[in-house]
Amino acid sequence: MPSAQPPRAVFAMDPVHLPLLFPAPLLARLRQTAEIDPALVVRDFADPVAASALATADVLITGWGCPHLDGDALGAVPRLRAVLHAAGSVRPLAGEALWERGVTVSSAVAANAVPVAEYTLAMILLAGKDAFTHRERYRRTHSGPAPAETAALGNAGRRIGVVGASRVGRRLLELLRPHDFEVLLHDPYVDAAEAAELGARLSSLEDLLRHSDIVSLHAPDIPETHHMLDRARLALVRDGGVLINTARGALVDHAALTDELVSGRLHAVLDVTDPEPLPADSPLYRLPNVFLTPHIAGSLGNELERLGRVVVEELERLASGLPPAHEVRHADLARVA
Repeated sequence: MPSAQPPRAVFAMDPVHLPLLFPAPLLARLRQTAEIDPALVVRDFADPVAASALATADVLITGWGCPHLDGDALGAVPRLRAVLHAAGSVRPLAGEALWERGVTVSSAVAANAVPVAEYTLAMILLAGKDAFTHRERYRRTHSGPAPAETAALGNAGRRIGVVGASRVGRRLLELLRPHDFEVLLHDPYVDAAEAAELGARLSSLEDLLRHSDIVSLHAPDIPETHHMLDRARLALVRDGGVLINTARGALVDHAALTDELVSGRLHAVLDVTDPEPLPADSPLYRLPNVFLTPHIAGSLGNELERLGRVVVEELERLASGLPPAHEVRHADLARVA
């Protein structure tokens, strides 16, 4: 994209996210690289107020709340050459017309993986101490457990099963290295040698479920992974095992999972569910063996600036004639989130 003139860019997202994604110093750096009006944030590509800016835009800087980039939307942006997504997955954003036009697409998914992996590590460590159950008990009884009740607790030598060597999965594997864990990994695109380099032992999904104390999901939501943890596979998890899901709720058959959790056989940490949010009468809100959070593992608050920084760096690379460091290719969509 190098030229004598700086590229022209337009923000396309819910404007509520803009100040945290691009605080003043980062916005200033962005404006040194591109012509962009920070007061214009597009949510409707048919909006006449945005028409002239879109008609001359080389780059769209997108985020949560951006309209789907289908043929109609792209008709308003005839000069478009790149979409820089200040969020994770581009799957909900990018229509087929975008790929057909050969537009370069980049995503901040690697930066968004950092807090998800951090959240997951925290939950693994807390689950190993059964902290959630003991918190509830302590609130109720005002007394701690007897030594005999803690014999099975602790993180020394725990076996952790990681399902999916995605960006989050790989970052989690890095974070697990300093701890006294044995790590199993299931990913159909990883061989035993690569798994060993990542600090894990390659396993079939069934063996991982049978032999792990804690199972953490990091696979993409694609047709092949829909309900990958069905009733039969959930039954393989040992009694008292913990399931952590920070990926997508659809990876798990939630009816089957609910039955396992209501029975008390399994524990779960669920940052995502299916549906999301759960119905108000779902028993998972009330079960002591379930720790629910409202999809907060990904970037929030001051973590959003990381995503904006990735976009600024990508724009600087494109303006200098370099390829993006975090390009998303159409062929990759079949196996990524």
